[in-house]
Amino acid sequence: MATAPLRPSQVRVHLARQRFRLRLVWLGLSLGALGLAARLVYLQVIQAAWLREQAAQQQKALVRQPLPRRPVIDAQGVVLAVDQPVYELYAHPRLFKRPTPQIAQALAPLLNRPAADLQRELQRAPSGIPLARGLLPPVAQQIERLHLDGLELVAGFQRVYPQRRVAAEVVGYVNREHRGQAGVELSQEALLRQAAAPAVLAHDGRGHYQSTTLPASWLLDDPRQLQLTIDVRLQQAAQEQLQQALAKFQAQRGAVIVLRVQDGAIRALVVEPGYDPNTFYRFPLERFKNWAVTDLYEPGSTFKPINVAIALESQRVRPDQVFYDPGRIIVGGWPIQNFNFDQVGAGGSLTVSEILEQSSNVGMVRLMEQLPRADYYQALRRLGLGDELATDLPFISPTSLKSWAEFVNYPVEAATASFGQGLALTPLKLAQLYAAIGNGGWLVQPHVVAGLWNPQTHELTPLPRPQPVRVFSQTTCDAVVRMLERVVERGTGKPARIPRYRLGGKTGTAQKAGIGGYRSGKITSFVALFPVPKPAYVVLAVADEPQTANAFGSTVAAPVVKAVIERLIVLEGIPPSQPAGRQ
Repeated sequence: MATAPLRPSQVRVHLARQRFRLRLVWLGLSLGALGLAARLVYLQVIQAAWLREQAAQQQKALVRQPLPRRPVIDAQGVVLAVDQPVYELYAHPRLFKRPTPQIAQALAPLLNRPAADLQRELQRAPSGIPLARGLLPPVAQQIERLHLDGLELVAGFQRVYPQRRVAAEVVGYVNREHRGQAGVELSQEALLRQAAAPAVLAHDGRGHYQSTTLPASWLLDDPRQLQLTIDVRLQQAAQEQLQQALAKFQAQRGAVIVLRVQDGAIRALVVEPGYDPNTFYRFPLERFKNWAVTDLYEPGSTFKPINVAIALESQRVRPDQVFYDPGRIIVGGWPIQNFNFDQVGAGGSLTVSEILEQSSNVGMVRLMEQLPRADYYQALRRLGLGDELATDLPFISPTSLKSWAEFVNYPVEAATASFGQGLALTPLKLAQLYAAIGNGGWLVQPHVVAGLWNPQTHELTPLPRPQPVRVFSQTTCDAVVRMLERVVERGTGKPARIPRYRLGGKTGTAQKAGIGGYRSGKITSFVALFPVPKPAYVVLAVADEPQTANAFGSTVAAPVVKAVIERLIVLEGIPPSQPAGRQ
């Protein structure tokens, strides 16, 4: 059925309606375009700065990374420990966009590993495979330039000890978690470990950081360094001399301490055998113990000058007083004799100085018998016997002293203490006691930390230390120093003599205490005050269980002390204390 044609009026209405629709569409499009233009103006002009900031924030991450540990330097500024930037490399095979063999082949020369080994490693897990640690920044940057998806470089720090074994017993080492385990690395952890610092790093859409370069703020936030009192030059010289002596006399271990008497600053502290803190995991655990600070021993004759100072200070004994030495006596039912009684018998009448020169045990017993045992005990306690030594090195052991009741009620206890047996201390404690004699009677704190050194301002911030405590008078100390000089000039300390220089000292060859009595082994030592008459340093050497027949304090330890003092003379420019030609 045909459709009837539209009438003209209908056509006009239809066309009008189409034009109206077109106008509506055009109007809508125009309004949309205007709205879009307005939006673009709003976004690109009005909100441009805010949007740029938002974009920047989305492309960056706030990362809290621990700052490097402070460097450790010696008294001359020589670096003993320092952190260097390193990286750990992890692989995430599930994100690889290239075949695994290609990635292994690309990494092999950079990691110095066979490609076949890396390929097997990359097949172990879908993600989080550790491939390398301790990568230096240049290597990390080469890996980054490969542009391989699925690799992750994690920035961190590695502790490096440039001097290797030298001063390891003082500096210590850090473990895999970068925490101190020995030496000042442990005792000064709070100073060495700086608080974590925030830093903003750029990353891509996958969250990978765009650069392997550590922010400067992480490296330069605080330039201060932990400065020690030791001198690496003296430390190395002492280490070499001690190693030679231990090898010559087949001793188990040894120690050398150089202590400044005025303030207790430790200029050298050597313990052998030692270890390399860079590869600490290759050494037995006992190497990490600084036994000059931690282990007690009975000092023997090296303690006699301390007892003489106690006796003189009590004013019950005069420096010129004479005592008769029969060579062998019985005290409380126990025999006590001189080390050479079988050869020479009685020592005869001896002055206090001669008792030290000949290292007479019986003479010391008679000398200390002038003091009531209760007073003698209190004098030992005032010197810190029975207490823990205050110092800035870790693992300090308290000295050992019998109880008041034992010491006072059993005469043999005071008798054996008079020649350095029956009480125990560390080599560092003995050095402190000699320092008190050398500085005029003040008990100072032995320490290895000088403070925080700022290399930019050349300022040293010292650490707080306890005030010295007066334990002897200047008169007492002067008298003991003169006696110690005679020990070196005429007595058992002759091997330590240095032409044109005056020094005082005392040898010691003591039995080693064991369970239920004394062992067959012995410990030899020598302690010197230098120079005389106004000492500046204590130099102590100890050798534990030397095996040869002629091993005594005079033969083992005294030559070590002599060599260390000779090096000290050169380093400090100490002038001769006697005119040329006099010995």
